[in-house]
Amino acid sequence: MNKLRLGAALWIATAFWTTSHAQGVDFSGEWRPLYHEDGADRIPGPELGDYAGLPLNDAARLRADSYTTSRMSLVENICRQHGADYALRGMAHMRITMDVNPVTQDPIAFRMHYGNQNMERAIWLDDRDTPGPKAQHTWQGFSKGRWEANQLVIKTTHLKENYRRRNGVPSGAKRTFTEQWIRHGNILTIVSIAEDPEFLTEPLVLSQNWVLDPGQQIATDSCEYVPELPTEAGMVPHYLPGTNPFLNEVAERYGLPEKGVRGGAATLYPEFRQTMGPPAAKPEHCTMFCTCMNTAMVCPDVPK
Repeated sequence: MNKLRLGAALWIATAFWTTSHAQGVDFSGEWRPLYHEDGADRIPGPELGDYAGLPLNDAARLRADSYTTSRMSLVENICRQHGADYALRGMAHMRITMDVNPVTQDPIAFRMHYGNQNMERAIWLDDRDTPGPKAQHTWQGFSKGRWEANQLVIKTTHLKENYRRRNGVPSGAKRTFTEQWIRHGNILTIVSIAEDPEFLTEPLVLSQNWVLDPGQQIATDSCEYVPELPTEAGMVPHYLPGTNPFLNEVAERYGLPEKGVRGGAATLYPEFRQTMGPPAAKPEHCTMFCTCMNTAMVCPDVPK
């Protein structure tokens, strides 16, 4: 009897260690995003000239200042996917499935599917090598994960140039980002740390949350390239330096210091309060994004 008990205990311990060591946590499921963090930045999207909270350099700020929303109507931009890092911030209803080795049952990859543009991303868990520096860059890049206890740590490389915010703030093709996936019951938290030597002066740390939604249904997203702008061939809609008339609106509307909304690493630290200067204007009664962040996807205007 003692031998049977000892054998059973060893079998249970071995099975537990194998599962914990090889897999950690199963993140499979239908996940619905929670927009309680950085609501207006994500849904419905940031205002022009709002770079607050971003450690931008001058090159990124210049690119963003030239932006006009007409640029998204260019044929090459109409059906463009989000980059893997921005997809975590956007309308990221997602499905996660797990591939396993049919013989050993070891996990090979987590696969992520997003409704927007039918984006597909693989998080590789096996021992494959990271591609070389001259390998193809894609919207989703190359992602490889490793377990740290019950936390999945993912490093993503080989990303194409994209945007960091939908108001023209760019992200470069040399950027990488690291994710930490943590699951607490039906809540999934992903902390991302982006490093972008072309447009950021220091790492940018963001977090996002999802809730498990077994009844979620992700529709197929179809997109057709159609010329929309009556511009000359090769012309990209833009503002020349110093000519964008909308860059001060966000500071004036919310009564913020102009230096603060311009971004930059210095604006992220408490010491900035000593040098940020006065508000650009007296804040208006709230007329935009006032009550909609956690209650609806569409923000109605609130009368003054």
